[in-house]
Amino acid sequence: MNRYSLIVASLLLLFSPWTLADYRIGVSIARVDDNFMTYVRNGLETAAKQQGVKIQFEDAQGDVVRQLNQVEGFLNQKVDAVIVLPVDTSATANMTRAAVAAKTPLVYVNRHPDERTLPKGVVTVASNDIEAGQLQMRFLAEKLGGKGNVAIIMGDLAQNATHDRTEGAKQVLKDFPGIKVVEQQSAEWQRSKGMDLTSNWLLAGTQFDAIVANNDEMAIGAGMALQQAGKAKGDVAIVGIDGLPDGLAAVKRGLLAASVFQDPKAQAAKAVESAIRMIKGEAIESEVWVPFELIKPEQVAVFEQRYK
Repeated sequence: MNRYSLIVASLLLLFSPWTLADYRIGVSIARVDDNFMTYVRNGLETAAKQQGVKIQFEDAQGDVVRQLNQVEGFLNQKVDAVIVLPVDTSATANMTRAAVAAKTPLVYVNRHPDERTLPKGVVTVASNDIEAGQLQMRFLAEKLGGKGNVAIIMGDLAQNATHDRTEGAKQVLKDFPGIKVVEQQSAEWQRSKGMDLTSNWLLAGTQFDAIVANNDEMAIGAGMALQQAGKAKGDVAIVGIDGLPDGLAAVKRGLLAASVFQDPKAQAAKAVESAIRMIKGEAIESEVWVPFELIKPEQVAVFEQRYK
């Protein structure tokens, strides 16, 4: 092979997409038995295949120490990048320090660490939870005509998503003094606990015209409790967040008045893309935001296509 041929062959190898297959990315998911996180994981797998990179998953099983050990294990294996969906957004500092010390790119996906300023080489790909709460409450405020009682079902109090979504909803209420928050408690993201909490409110005689839930699972639980109590669909307007298939089905059948779409596929794709860009040494913003979108009943079919 002459010199010219060697140069051409080298250039073809350099720019071939298959060279990305040498990249190895370690991924630690907070827990794999969570509905939304399953979609994030599937999205990461799809994006990795499309980009031609190798990806290794670990399930942190909701354990902060286990997740830190998994990240340290990836770093010891000299992976090219690490992606983490954090168990606890207040417990990410040690993972961040370890990745920076190892000079290994780190991407947090779906959940933003409590540290709002991240060091170089560490990126968050998520959706702005304050925006989600704002979309929910603005929809309900218009539906209520600016007057009524609202109950808020919060997620896990250890997650900043819970606080930000609730804060976003309350920000909107500053413009609607005729709407009063009469209850605000956590159901830890779970349908069964959302159901129990709503049942307790009803048994206590609490009067409310609408429910804002930090996710669809708790919103669906609230709707089931209202049905069991003999309330007709729509008597109490309920809005959730996520827009996963179960949530879309609940909006379609009138159990929920609306939902807010959080795009797990886009978050996953952006996370893999961000990891690859950092591996290559390209400049990237420390925060990559995937927008939330309001889902009204007449828009359900459009959002169902996102899962095809």
